[in-house]
Amino acid sequence: MSGFDTFEKLGDGCEICVTEEHTFGTDAFLLADFARARHKDIVCDLGTGCGIIAVLEKLRYSPKKVYGIDIQEQAIEQFKITVERSSLEDVCPLHMDLRSLTNEAPLDICDLVTCNPPYKAYKAGIESELDAHKIARHEILCNINDVCAAAKRLLKFGGRLCICNRPERLADVISAMRSNGIEPKNLRFVSKSPDSAPWLFLIEGRKGGGAFMKVMPQLYISGTGGVSPELAAIYGHYSEKGE
Repeated sequence: MSGFDTFEKLGDGCEICVTEEHTFGTDAFLLADFARARHKDIVCDLGTGCGIIAVLEKLRYSPKKVYGIDIQEQAIEQFKITVERSSLEDVCPLHMDLRSLTNEAPLDICDLVTCNPPYKAYKAGIESELDAHKIARHEILCNINDVCAAAKRLLKFGGRLCICNRPERLADVISAMRSNGIEPKNLRFVSKSPDSAPWLFLIEGRKGGGAFMKVMPQLYISGTGGVSPELAAIYGHYSEKGE
């Protein structure tokens, strides 16, 4: 039916359809954990790729409804396969350009928007040879302001936008949030170990929020003999045992 036959297993019998072009890493688990959707929430994941963040939110937090939007047709095809294969209810893959959401959104007003955006500015760094990788890693088809503008259109007043990105883009992300009426409220840096510089940050903004941002304790992903206890706990929520 699809030609895609590679799957990564999560808990509760869920299997994510992955390919070389559209797969996932640790940052997806960290963002889903940081965002922490509520049961009553309507959630939208922008630039969803294979749908991993949308699926993780559904599995752990069971929000009312989860949308996943991506401009790349193959990514959405994979996401649809995952939804069907894993019998996920109220999870909706949508093939569309997030920039069109600034004009008219064909979905519900959201309580939470998440995005693991392209980390590198257009033409910054060494570009991948695969087009799908270029789109995922570089701001070719959208930039951080496009993401925040889409979130502004989707979110209700008081709704949350949660993003992960590289530390060198922090000023860009905060500027884009504020220019779209989304006030940064919580910030957390992620490092491999206490003696290494952060390689990622997680930030939450609130539409219409007041000016006050809390810097949370740093998250470490490496520990004695492997991953840190906190990262192990995050992974554990999606283990085959459902812990």
